[in-house]
Amino acid sequence: MSLRTSTKKYTRSFSDNISLLSEKIKAADAVVIGAGAGLSTSAGFTYSGERFEKYFSDFSKKYGFNDMYSGGFYQYETLEEYWAFWSKSILINRYTDTGSTVYTDLLELVKDKDYFVLTTNVDHQFQLAGFDKKRLFYTQGDYGLWQCSKPCHNKTYDNEQTVRRMVSEQKDMKIPSELIPYCPKCGAPMTMNLRMDDTFVQDEGWYRAAERYNDFLRRHDGMDILFLELGVGANTPAIIKYPFWQLTARNENAVYACINMGMAAAPIEIEDRSICIGADIGTVLTELKKTKLSH
Repeated sequence: MSLRTSTKKYTRSFSDNISLLSEKIKAADAVVIGAGAGLSTSAGFTYSGERFEKYFSDFSKKYGFNDMYSGGFYQYETLEEYWAFWSKSILINRYTDTGSTVYTDLLELVKDKDYFVLTTNVDHQFQLAGFDKKRLFYTQGDYGLWQCSKPCHNKTYDNEQTVRRMVSEQKDMKIPSELIPYCPKCGAPMTMNLRMDDTFVQDEGWYRAAERYNDFLRRHDGMDILFLELGVGANTPAIIKYPFWQLTARNENAVYACINMGMAAAPIEIEDRSICIGADIGTVLTELKKTKLSH
């Protein structure tokens, strides 16, 4: 089924949308959460501005980039410099708590439901917040994993211990050479397990998660299911947004909800079964939690 261009929907008031979405969560047989970068941004994982300056002002001055995304693609002259940047980025975006309650508030809303999470985020915040790891599918990788840069084999490796050493022992924006990770199979340099090109490794864990997600959709086909999209932008709509639209259109018992600051929209074909809230995700989750606790 082909859906036409999306249309922005702000016809209901904020409070009416909160009430309606709260009712749909409560009534749903299952909830599928589709999470993009906007969810982590709401939780404080910003990649530019004040947070970037706090951790990377020295890198910015030396290399000339002004955000963490650019730093990740910068062509460093040495692996010592490359891993100095990446180890800091991994530490603050994967192993450091921002103090936000966004993810725990979301868990509070769905913990008693049959839920599954599909996310393009790579910061592992769902599992850190207490979500069941068997109900999570990280499609684009994980900051906490490395892989062979070639890649010569489809296996990933946990990096926390080495990353912490890289950060604590780096000087002048370089790590000690002995900490550079190399592939245990072929000896090539390791790299991040992030989907940035066609060398991305989909390991056994990735395929198991994909199978669990597809099985979840099969088991709930035709049931009252809520597709809850949070902070999904225009960079990778084919992973979450478009499939959620299609799945809602095919199932007359399904409801599509989109929470996204300034980008909340749905196709007109599912307009009558859509809830679009153009507001900060954290604010919306707080209100939904209050509504749940008051009933």
